[in-house]
Amino acid sequence: MEESIVKKRVVGVDISLDATSYAVVDVRGNILAKDSFPTEDYPEIGAFITALCEGIIQLVEANGGFETIRSVGVSAPSSNFKSGSIVNSPNFPWKGVIPLSALLRDRLGLAVAVANNSHVVALGEHAFGCAHGMRDFIVITLGSGLGSCIFTDGGVKLGSDGYAGEIGHTCVEHDGRLCGCGNKGCLEAYTATKGIVRTAREVMAESSEPTEMRRVAQLTPKVIAELCNKGDAMAIETFRRTGEYLGLGLANYASVIDPEAIIFTGGITKTGKWLMEPAQKAFEEHVFHNIRGKVKFLSSELDERDRNILGASVLAWEVKEYSLFK
Repeated sequence: MEESIVKKRVVGVDISLDATSYAVVDVRGNILAKDSFPTEDYPEIGAFITALCEGIIQLVEANGGFETIRSVGVSAPSSNFKSGSIVNSPNFPWKGVIPLSALLRDRLGLAVAVANNSHVVALGEHAFGCAHGMRDFIVITLGSGLGSCIFTDGGVKLGSDGYAGEIGHTCVEHDGRLCGCGNKGCLEAYTATKGIVRTAREVMAESSEPTEMRRVAQLTPKVIAELCNKGDAMAIETFRRTGEYLGLGLANYASVIDPEAIIFTGGITKTGKWLMEPAQKAFEEHVFHNIRGKVKFLSSELDERDRNILGASVLAWEVKEYSLFK
């Protein structure tokens, strides 16, 4: 009888607006080799796929060969696990539906799974991070957008078409700000990068009081948080308002899901107490009373440079194996 060979490595890929990283990862989550290139260098999808596949091939061949690789997992914003596609991304230059898993599988000869970054973060946190051992939690990613993933009953919940968990596009303000998705009043329009900067400008327009924010050429959440640390009252007010919206949105979310914890990732969460304290206050004021005080607010402790690659590696282990390399 021919003995079956168990492959003990996968490839994890993280596609972000700035950079695309890919790595060979073993069964214990050790990153054995890694490389990257600027995503923005490839505004045409065909050239991007070629660059990514060539990079993966070179990395794999230099680190054990394709005979050791079981499958590939990919993290990409606006992607859908069920279809394996990037769907109508508002930020990537590639428009429409991009059948990413099919394109990569055809080039690489391996099984490929694709999911959005919140989905893969949830898998990574459950396998290697602060959600290890939890069966019910929510992941929130805060940056240029607001992404989220529901992890309940021991697994990720996708919904009928794979779009479950889009808390960023639930309404928190009737007839409010226009969101990038086309709707008005979405939580993302108040808590992601552009929304925070808009709130800062609204705060400044309401008063003639002095603030260092008026002297900043390019406002960002990071700059506003630095001014909070210096005691700038308007900067602090900016994050107070942002935190109130975030806490309200998450209270509605948690009242439906009943999670053990909400795990925060993304650059905006580095603003620390200026955002999280008003968010938690608003959360406790609005969440269903029977779970008040029971839902933990946690920040991811995984290395942000590798978090999505690790989550993508978990995704790769879950896809049904297919390989041209035996």
